[in-house]
Amino acid sequence: MTDIPSAPLALQLDSAALKANWLWLAQRSGAAACGAAIKANAYGLGAIETLKHLKAAGCRDFFVATWEEAAEVLPHLDGASLSVLHGVREADMAFAVTTPVRPVLNSPEQIARWKAANGGPCDIMIDTGMNRLGLDANDVKADLFDGLEIETLMSHLACADEDGHQLNMVQPMIFRQLARKISARRLSLANSAGILAGEEFAFDLTRPGLALYGGIQRAEGTGHIQPVVQPRAQILQRRVVRGGESVGYGATYVADRQREAAIINIGYADGYYRAFSGMGAAKLGDLLLPVMGRVSMDLVTIDVDGAPELREGDWVDIDFDLAMGSAFSGMSQYELLTGLGRRFSRDWI
Repeated sequence: MTDIPSAPLALQLDSAALKANWLWLAQRSGAAACGAAIKANAYGLGAIETLKHLKAAGCRDFFVATWEEAAEVLPHLDGASLSVLHGVREADMAFAVTTPVRPVLNSPEQIARWKAANGGPCDIMIDTGMNRLGLDANDVKADLFDGLEIETLMSHLACADEDGHQLNMVQPMIFRQLARKISARRLSLANSAGILAGEEFAFDLTRPGLALYGGIQRAEGTGHIQPVVQPRAQILQRRVVRGGESVGYGATYVADRQREAAIINIGYADGYYRAFSGMGAAKLGDLLLPVMGRVSMDLVTIDVDGAPELREGDWVDIDFDLAMGSAFSGMSQYELLTGLGRRFSRDWI
């Protein structure tokens, strides 16, 4: 069988930066253990390889969203802990009870389902003010948890990236109060922003996600959290755009003079969104190559006037600073990462 051609776009993923980010977050977590959220295909990086690299750094507690995600990484745990944040549906039970993976039970119905199946160790999520998944405070009664072996009692911070928000005082207080009514081996509250906000949010186990992958939500991470993801795209064609000619859909870019352009193999179907139209850039070393006109589904045109050496088949980096990209696109750093599509090869260095 003929080999399948390689992809004309790639994510260069820095394993050393990923490990360094986890180690720094673990240090910031103080006495608490530091886990890792690898849901959504490890925020777009690839869950299996990310798991392996983080295990090599020392991580032993992992979190995914669904049982489908759990099944993908289960063969690679090798003794590490894995929890499914979205609980356990009736449709999940036949698989869930055969694995060492823990459901994070979010409702009285899920707790009853787990008990009825004589399920093993589990985690419990309680809501402390986000009104997303988790038991309501009114549901927290001692007999609800009879017969459960609860490994981790957790909640989730809503506004940890906002200094001075009142929920940052209210949620830990409610969490401590409810924790007195539930017997669990560990308590967990802090996400990435919670770790940066201070050790008072750490409790026994922290659950970073975005910061592992280079996202910075608070100033405390600047200079410490390293970028992990570098998108790269191949040039499909080099062409001349004459003065007065337009580029792309809608003719939103009109050349003020004759310019050299390159068409690269990336677009909004790959997670390089239309918000980067006329604002984003590729890079050749330190040289910025601005996007000309609109981002298409599969293609982007860049200005290569300053890079006469670039030809068809050459590769350019995509300027993908998460914080800056978020600021001018209006999209969150989470969206920028998790939107990176399946057409990228994922190449760890």
